[in-house]
Amino acid sequence: MPVVHIVTVVPISVTVGANRIVPAVAIPHPLGNPKMSQEEEKLMRREMVVKSLETLTTDISEQTVF
Repeated sequence: MPVVHIVTVVPISVTVGANRIVPAVAIPHPLGNPKMSQEEEKLMRREMVVKSLETLTTDISEQTVF
């Protein structure tokens, strides 16, 4: 089953062998940014989810950080 890791510390995912890695925003707010307005944050989250879904359809042969 294809899986995407949305992570704040990419080297950990690389070490454990994750194949598809999408960097997140920050450790305390992986999918958010309290400095943004609600509208901006919602757009950012949507973009991250769309990017993550796109990685599921991307053929890869080794660990890849998107």
